[in-house]
Amino acid sequence: MSKIKIENILGSRRLSNYWWASIILIGGLGFFFVGLSSYFEKQLIPLININNIIFLPQGIMMIFYGTMGIFISFFLWYTIILNVGGGYNKFDHEKGIITIFRLGFPGKNRILKLEYSMKEIAAIKVFIDEGLSPKREIYLKMKDKREIPLTKVGALLTLSEVEKQAVNIASFLGVGVEGI
Repeated sequence: MSKIKIENILGSRRLSNYWWASIILIGGLGFFFVGLSSYFEKQLIPLININNIIFLPQGIMMIFYGTMGIFISFFLWYTIILNVGGGYNKFDHEKGIITIFRLGFPGKNRILKLEYSMKEIAAIKVFIDEGLSPKREIYLKMKDKREIPLTKVGALLTLSEVEKQAVNIASFLGVGVEGI
């Protein structure tokens, strides 16, 4: 049996983030160029009739919305490039240490690296909250009652996946599972 278990955590580089960053950029550029077209009274985007768009107030608002869309898209692409939230959970029986590693935004707190002794772990806790905004999360429950999240943010796992992952981690660490 392997003495080291590593679980990779997908950060901002999810397919949905690529999708939304692209769609928002395309929409933002569309609004921006339609607004500019109304200012210059010249068709900058083919197939879009700008004859009925007056620069004040419609054109200027389209430039504003387009600029905001472009900035939001750039922010999303920035988080994708930096892989914010990405990292790993490492369970090392040889050293008796659990390492939780995540990436953040640039700065002095860019790297979050937490290490815990395996002796401090009381159990693996599963938190399931169904409803309008469902949550299915796995935590390391420490003997001093702290709970450290192990699952990725925004990832809604199925009940069977959560159960399977929690049982695998608990059996690897030799602790019990709470909340199932």
